[in-house]
Amino acid sequence: MNPTCVMLDIGGVLEFTPATGWVQRWEERLELPLGTVTERMRDVWAAGSVGSVGEREVREEVAARLRLDAPQVEAFMADLWHEYLGTPNEELISYVRALRGRCRLGILSNSFVGARERETEMYRFDELVEQIVYSHEIGVGKPDARAFEAACESLDVSPRNCLFVDDAAANVEAALAAGMKAHLFEDNTRTIARIAAHLDAGPSVPGRSSRG
Repeated sequence: MNPTCVMLDIGGVLEFTPATGWVQRWEERLELPLGTVTERMRDVWAAGSVGSVGEREVREEVAARLRLDAPQVEAFMADLWHEYLGTPNEELISYVRALRGRCRLGILSNSFVGARERETEMYRFDELVEQIVYSHEIGVGKPDARAFEAACESLDVSPRNCLFVDDAAANVEAALAAGMKAHLFEDNTRTIARIAAHLDAGPSVPGRSSRG
């Protein structure tokens, strides 16, 4: 019997990550035209999201492209991570924690090099779910079908038995195209109700009383 699975995104779902305006503040501080930081760093951000560069290389490129000294680079990266990590969605996290043993639990997240270490330290997502699949570790991100395949393989589950929750419509549509069930996160109430309905409709995890 194929077990039921619930898989969630991180940013915008398990974490609230509103824009902080940090990039614009740096552009004002450095007297750069609006959009300069994004334009100069675009390929580095893209490479970091699929693990083509490491954290050291990111810092070196930030220093070179924005002409920042070492303390400025540290401050710049601290601002980046402050927005990236956001604040925890405590209600949803608590609900998911209570699901352990009822179904297979996983995370599929578009990410950036260094995310696993920081999110583990801050939020202990590694204790919340069985598997976390980060784009920077598998070399491909959502909405690419390979990302969903990798996530299902990591949990040894069939896509048709898995509900994927994301706050981006394109990723929800991609999950559906990959054969999964999917839910667009808009608020905790509707998301929790959708997860509950998914679990009520599907098989439980045979022989499981706690997270594996």
